[in-house]
Amino acid sequence: MPEQGCCEWLTLRDALRAFVVNASGTQGQGHIRPLHYYVACRLVVEGGFHPDDITPRPPFTVAKRRGRMILTHDPASAGSGERTILGGLKTKDVDVVATKPGIGPVLAVSMKGTLGAFRNLTNRMEEAIGDCTNLHISYPALVYGFLQVLRATLPGPGVDPNDVGLLSTGLPSELIARYHDVLARLDGREDLRDETTKYEEIGFALVVPAGDEQGLVVPTFPPPESRLALATFFPRLYQQYDLRFVYAAPLLRSTTIRHVWAEDSPAFTGRTFEEYRPRVGEEPDTTE
Repeated sequence: MPEQGCCEWLTLRDALRAFVVNASGTQGQGHIRPLHYYVACRLVVEGGFHPDDITPRPPFTVAKRRGRMILTHDPASAGSGERTILGGLKTKDVDVVATKPGIGPVLAVSMKGTLGAFRNLTNRMEEAIGDCTNLHISYPALVYGFLQVLRATLPGPGVDPNDVGLLSTGLPSELIARYHDVLARLDGREDLRDETTKYEEIGFALVVPAGDEQGLVVPTFPPPESRLALATFFPRLYQQYDLRFVYAAPLLRSTTIRHVWAEDSPAFTGRTFEEYRPRVGEEPDTTE
């Protein structure tokens, strides 16, 4: 078994349940670290990134047999920590980073979890803009994602109005709706010559804090048509990565192409996937 604090293969609900029941407030990263693990593992299983290229290192090993990439779940191989990236203004410890040898960081995801005191979301906006600008100055091609999760606390006795995330009508509180709208303006950087202040992709989720649906994402907000809807977060990151690092640089294709795992890999035996599809099939030819 991996040492305590190493990356684990979790479902999204596992990660978000740990977030909403966090008893220590927002001190440290205990409330959000399981989400780091979820993202890191998803980049391997669904994204096709080699676990050796990801920080924190996901609990998988890879073997190539007869041209097929075999993925095995191996908790003992898991790692921990964040990767420090040299930004244009200062170094930045980033939650999850995929790095390619000889190229540097190619895809990164920062995550923020907010349990309450939503009046302070203005500070989150400023931090998000600064972090994105800082890294894109040094790495204009970096595909950078920002994932914001918030506890959907309902109004009730003893609940501070500033801690209310979801109204009894099913609509978000005014503070959260406004925050969503501001983040939407920071989303959608599609070319490395675009504004450095924008992220390639932003995901936004309200999380049910209690009851039978604890840890599930509130389906009513953001609405499916929102650019910040969680369902489109990962596909758009992969799309931007492929456009910049695979199709635009064919001579680097053997290094940058995302792997396709053998469908009969041990990692997939006896496990179901509710939130995404493993990247399985035949490994593309990279010898061109």
